[in-house]
Amino acid sequence: MGAGKSCIGRLLAASLDLPFVDADKEIEAAAGCSIEDIFAAHGEEAFRDGERRVIARLLDEPKMVLATGGGAFLDPETRQLIRERATSVWLRADVDLLLRRTSRRNNRPLLKRGDPRQILNDLIEQRYPVYAEADVVVDSVDGPPETTLARVIKGLRRHFEESGAAAQGAAPRSASQ
Repeated sequence: MGAGKSCIGRLLAASLDLPFVDADKEIEAAAGCSIEDIFAAHGEEAFRDGERRVIARLLDEPKMVLATGGGAFLDPETRQLIRERATSVWLRADVDLLLRRTSRRNNRPLLKRGDPRQILNDLIEQRYPVYAEADVVVDSVDGPPETTLARVIKGLRRHFEESGAAAQGAAPRSASQ
């Protein structure tokens, strides 16, 4: 949350001439209410279950750029589906950047449970080791989104070149760059 998934995802989709889909928006449409309302009425476990089903459905559709919520990749079943059907990109960001970006809006259910900096630090400690399993790792920067977009495109090119070479037996595939 706050790394730039939606912003960079939209730019990437436009540059690749693909549709952009935000999994959180799809979850809200399927549930008929906001993510914040899902958390409040049913809890995080119910939200994650719905998130898993929606992402599985989306991964069966034609090519797209899909932005998933911050906790989606933590789910082993969802992570496996992404490995099998997609190329994953982690937009890595430090806590200060995440804090600046998430403080702009007040609709982050996980950050309403206490001190946002401590919550983000705890999430980083918990999630970043799993996120590191992504096919492409790119540092999100505070600046024009086109800077991060260029890094994503470069990372994707490198990933596809390396995985193409690996398929021909020339080089091993590296999941995190």
